[in-house]
Amino acid sequence: MGNISIKLFGKTLRNPVFNASGTLGYGVEIEPLWSVETMGAYVTKGLSIRPHHGNPTPRVWEERHGMINSIGLQNVGVDRFFDTYLPFFRKKRLPIIVNFFGFTEDEYVACAEKIKPDRLIVALEMNLSCPNIKAGGISFGKEPSMVFKIVKKVKGVTKIPLFAKLTPEVKNIVDIAKAACDAGADGLTLINTMPAAAFDAKKKSIPLKGGLSGPVLKPISLRAVHECSKAVSVPIIGVGGIMDAMDAVSFFMAGARAVQIGTATFIDPYAIPKIIKEISDYLDANGIKKIDDIVRTAHGK
Repeated sequence: MGNISIKLFGKTLRNPVFNASGTLGYGVEIEPLWSVETMGAYVTKGLSIRPHHGNPTPRVWEERHGMINSIGLQNVGVDRFFDTYLPFFRKKRLPIIVNFFGFTEDEYVACAEKIKPDRLIVALEMNLSCPNIKAGGISFGKEPSMVFKIVKKVKGVTKIPLFAKLTPEVKNIVDIAKAACDAGADGLTLINTMPAAAFDAKKKSIPLKGGLSGPVLKPISLRAVHECSKAVSVPIIGVGGIMDAMDAVSFFMAGARAVQIGTATFIDPYAIPKIIKEISDYLDANGIKKIDDIVRTAHGK
C-alpha cells in the first residue's frame, strides 16, 4: 500500500491534507461528523494579538464556481486559543499549524513572539494578506521589500518554522516568494483568496467585498505553486480550489508537499476525509509507494 505520510520540519504527519485556515473554526466544530485527527495537521483560524470581532453580516456569498467570504478575521485572540483549545489538540495528539496576523508590523511580531515552541506545533503560518493600517490600507504581502522586512522581523523573534502565506494580488508572485525566503521563511503557503465583490442585481447593491475561493481559484493557485517551487527550495503548501483527490494530486505534481482544503468543506462537510482516502487509493492504483514520489513530477527534466 502507498504511504501517504509526510515529514515536515522533522515531524511525521499521517497525511499531507490539512484544512485551510478559518474553514474548520477551532477544530471542535467538525467533531460531530468526523474526527479532526483524520487530517495530517490542523491549521488554526487566523489569530491576532487581541480578540477581533470581524465584519458585520453578510459574510459569505455563493458564486457559480466559487465563494466570496468577508469574515474579517474574527478570532478569540492568541492567548485564549492556547488556553481554551490547545488541550483539545493535545488530547487528539494532532499536530497544528498556527496561522496568525497583525494590522501593524509590531502586532505581527508581538503575536509571533507570544507563540512558544511546543511539540504539537509544526509551524507558524503568517498571513501576509492583511491591510497595513500605517501604509494606507496596502496589504503587507504586495511588495517584495515589505515582505522581506516583515518576515525578517518575525523570524527574529521565533524559533518555530515559519510559512509565509502569500496573496495572489501581486505583479509577480515569484518575486514575493523569493523575498520571503531570502528573509528566512521556512516554507510558503500558496495562495490566499483573490479580491472580489458580490453583486445583487435585484437590489442593485454590493452585499459584500471579500476574498474569492473555490474551483475558480485552482488554475491561479496551481500556476503559483509550479512557478514558485521552481524558484525556491522550501516546502510549499498548496491551497485554492482543491475539490477532490485529483485536484490534490495536481498540486503535488506542481510542487506542493501538502495541501489545504477550504471551500470544498462548505459544499460537502466530509470532503477532507474523502480526499485523504482517495489520495491513498490513487497511490495504490498506480503502484506509487509514497507521496514524495509524485511531488514536482510536472517539472520535467
